[in-house]
Amino acid sequence: MQEQHYEVENLSSFNAKHIFECGQCFRWDEEQDKSYTGIVGKNVINVKEVENKVIFSSYGADNLEKLVKNYFDLDRNYEEIKANLSKIDEHLAKSIEYGSGIRILNQDLWETIISFIISANNNIPRIKGIINRLSQKYGRKIEWKGKKYYTFPTVEELSKASVEDLRSLGLGFRDIRVYETTQKILSREVDLGKLHNEQNTEKVRNTLLTLSGVGPKVADCILLFSTLKRFDVFPIDVWVRRVMNELYIKNEDETRVNKKEIEKLAKEKYGDLEGIAQQYLFFWKRDTA
Repeated sequence: MQEQHYEVENLSSFNAKHIFECGQCFRWDEEQDKSYTGIVGKNVINVKEVENKVIFSSYGADNLEKLVKNYFDLDRNYEEIKANLSKIDEHLAKSIEYGSGIRILNQDLWETIISFIISANNNIPRIKGIINRLSQKYGRKIEWKGKKYYTFPTVEELSKASVEDLRSLGLGFRDIRVYETTQKILSREVDLGKLHNEQNTEKVRNTLLTLSGVGPKVADCILLFSTLKRFDVFPIDVWVRRVMNELYIKNEDETRVNKKEIEKLAKEKYGDLEGIAQQYLFFWKRDTA
């Protein structure tokens, strides 16, 4: 296989740091030259911004341009989305200005499910470490520029891991949950293909909630950050609760702010773009804390 390159000039609404550090993905790392390298499917991809160009380089991709356009959601008009959201209020407009280069990735549904089960009550360095060890153990090795990378294991590959095997990789209480969810998807008790075909977000959400280790917040992250691509959800973690309380609810004790209250407010203010609004607010609040 040969190394491929795909360049895009004057790409609007694209900033690698905003995209890879807004909490939606765990397999991208910043290099010394400020570019980012990650694994997408069976491919290693490097993303480098040089003046007015974004340069995508890859080893393993059959069609790098097609892969990049799909994964980075390049055909969606984020300028129009930002313009519409910025009209809602000055707070959201400020957060959009801060994270103007965010795009919501189209990540593999299976990988997103397992990744966000691992993310529960966890921090990003530890999440990335667990996913890397899981991939080294059960994925496939790719060597590029003197470095070794590993694909995220398929359902079949990960099904070979016992609960004890997963525990040895540092999953903690999540080991049984990853194991049970893997078996459920392997047996097609939950059919990922059918989830893509279902138009009703609430029905998809309810199916995801039947998976071990998937609660409301994890389900909403899967809906938003995977190829399901549902913008009508609003994942709520400590940062989102904090920013929504500080900007709108103003309860003296933010821990007492009800999630349903936040969800109702988000739906009323942001409508069917609430998922994208959540990312701007989350990135702004966490990054400036």
